[in-house]
Amino acid sequence: MRVATVALPVAADSTFDYWVPAGLAVGVGAIVRVRLARRSLMGVVVAAGDTAAVDSDKLQPIAEVVADAPALSADRIELARFVAAYYQEPLGLVLAQMVPPQARGRTTASARLLRAAQALSAEPAALDGANAGVHLNPDQQRAFEAIAAARGTYAPFLLQGVTGSGKTEVYLAAAAHLLAAGGQALVLVPEINLTPQLEGRIAQAFPGRRMVTLHSRLAPGARARNWRAAATGEAELVLGTRLAVFAPLPRLALVIVDEEHDPSYKQQEGVRYHGRDVAIWRARQRAVPIVLGSATPALETLLHAQRAHYGWLKLPDRAAGAARLPEIRCVPSRDPGLREGIGAPLIAALGARLARREQSLVFINRRGFAPALLCSACGWQAGCARCSARLVVHRDAGELRCHHCGHAERLPVACPSCGNVDLLPLGQGTQRLERTLAECFPAARIARIDRDSMRRRGAFEAVRDGVHAGDVDILVGTQMLAKGHDFPRLTLVGVLGADNALYSADFRATERLAALLFQVTGRAGRADLPGEVIVQTDFPAHPLYRALAAHDYDGFAATLLAERRAAGLPPFAHLALLLAEAPTRAAVDAFLAAASEAGRDLVRVHTMAVEIFPPVAASLSRRAGLERGQVLAQATERSALHRFLPQWRRAILARNARSVRWALDVDPLGFA
Repeated sequence: MRVATVALPVAADSTFDYWVPAGLAVGVGAIVRVRLARRSLMGVVVAAGDTAAVDSDKLQPIAEVVADAPALSADRIELARFVAAYYQEPLGLVLAQMVPPQARGRTTASARLLRAAQALSAEPAALDGANAGVHLNPDQQRAFEAIAAARGTYAPFLLQGVTGSGKTEVYLAAAAHLLAAGGQALVLVPEINLTPQLEGRIAQAFPGRRMVTLHSRLAPGARARNWRAAATGEAELVLGTRLAVFAPLPRLALVIVDEEHDPSYKQQEGVRYHGRDVAIWRARQRAVPIVLGSATPALETLLHAQRAHYGWLKLPDRAAGAARLPEIRCVPSRDPGLREGIGAPLIAALGARLARREQSLVFINRRGFAPALLCSACGWQAGCARCSARLVVHRDAGELRCHHCGHAERLPVACPSCGNVDLLPLGQGTQRLERTLAECFPAARIARIDRDSMRRRGAFEAVRDGVHAGDVDILVGTQMLAKGHDFPRLTLVGVLGADNALYSADFRATERLAALLFQVTGRAGRADLPGEVIVQTDFPAHPLYRALAAHDYDGFAATLLAERRAAGLPPFAHLALLLAEAPTRAAVDAFLAAASEAGRDLVRVHTMAVEIFPPVAASLSRRAGLERGQVLAQATERSALHRFLPQWRRAILARNARSVRWALDVDPLGFA
């Protein structure tokens, strides 16, 4: 009897044996449909042979091979095994990330595409000019030559360049060089909103070349077509967000991770992987160069470069001839002349730009009208009934909303506690800021960019095009505007509310704030016009703001690295978080107590160099009606942690706590 082991997208042990009916061609990597209990599931064959782990009379047959889904290649199955082992995720769930988007119908279209791919692989198209028409300055040329020299070998590079230094031109030149030899290039970006701009740059640089995008907002049909174009080799460039790291690329020759520091590369739900780190492993697996680009590298990446584990390529100056880094001023955030949180220096600077017909950006990383609603009489605050969080005022919609669970309710006309009608919105959000600026500058054309205003398809592109056309005077926005955007007439950036992150208990908060501020200030003065940045703060002497004013990210990063080393925190330690949630606090506490005890037993019995911390409530202790908690495991050596985690996971699974939903987060970006 022929037997196949199939990995299924289920949360526990996810591989099961099935017998292969006569006449059905099933090999490793085939995508098949099978039954598991009463469910029909699509899975991936990960092994085949003549014996099974259970009695043959207990096996079910494979129902069918999915005809329009090409088999997964051996290297992608190997990649899935790595991700499953490293991040302690079920293999079937990881492989589900690699299966083509919802295979439809029963056609032979894929076979025809694969035959076309073989022809493409055999005769790569020629490319005129190694640099795809991109003109490089000396620093860019040196970076390009280093990457080009690494062709056909695993070589990781940190491409660190100040904002506006032309990292994209280096990407394009390197891609052109490797595509000319018949390869494919994978370009990862952190945000979906960055793909149209980069897509346009790539299309201009590579006329006649096929490029596709892969991200979650694509319609299923378009995503499936793009996936197949990558799989067959028809697409020579694949541009996408973190999920594109799993794209099938038979001729992969180069991987680029733009804005490599960005936390959006970490998947926080489902399979918890880091897109940048998986990309590095995939480049090693395929023996190709990988470029990690950023003006503000993650501390982990910077440390690798300092230790010469990565090539360190630097672009210290802006690429445009007359462009200079902006002048940065810190002004008091409690100025007596404040208008709804906007100080007089920023108002004056905005007025000067309007008079000169230049553009401005006012940045605040809080959407909505105000982050809290308070009763001035009794002190009541609007809180979410399902989360341990305050409701955010969204005045445009007349609602209070929870930004954690999505709960919404109408704005109250009076305090539900004492009946007082004097309810005060506290703090600033993008909506309130937009209204205040409209009152200060009635003739100004103002555009707001945040998650609420950009929900409609094409909304972001419309605003971006309006800025380039000169139809927008003032942009108001959140971190969606902080990176990757190039607006030549934008000469002023105002920053509000940055101090809030300095109060955070998260050990990565200051690093993230530094990256955000260096990125957003870099939007000013990127062309011939000089730029200025005004930061409203209560702490102008803080090392972060001093480093920002001096444009010295490396100096500030060195300070952070010294603090992390002294505290025994990443990148000088390695962490895993056990996250748990359940309807009751008692269930969470009992589960975590048992799990931490099991972990300590493993450490003691096997003499592992791992520390298990006591269970604690999550920083957001209740979300969407579920109580939440966590246990931290820490080790100074990565190998020690990864010897411990599989045994700990098996011990947790053995307890079969059905009332508790739990997950392991390996290399967490912060505490839950």
